[in-house]
Amino acid sequence: MIKGSHFRNLAINRPPDTYGKLCLRNSVGQEMSRCKTSIRRGQPNPVYKETFIFQVALFQLSDVTLLISIYNRRSMKRKEMVGWISLGQSSSGEEEQSH
Repeated sequence: MIKGSHFRNLAINRPPDTYGKLCLRNSVGQEMSRCKTSIRRGQPNPVYKETFIFQVALFQLSDVTLLISIYNRRSMKRKEMVGWISLGQSSSGEEEQSH
């Protein structure tokens, strides 16, 4: 995960504290693996530059989905999803499918 852009916090007038969650799912939607980035505090265009490695057999590659979600950490244990994208079998669009 490299970076995000144009994140904003509508509740208060300052950039949000964000982090990313990556979840690898199999063809029936079961979670195979997950990872989380560190929190980027108060950045409207956060740079994560974090690498995650998922072990997937070559024959399974066309059957898995990588779901990337960005969350705003609001306060103690509270979070709200800012956005998401899905790559692979259950992709969120044609461009994501071809990627």
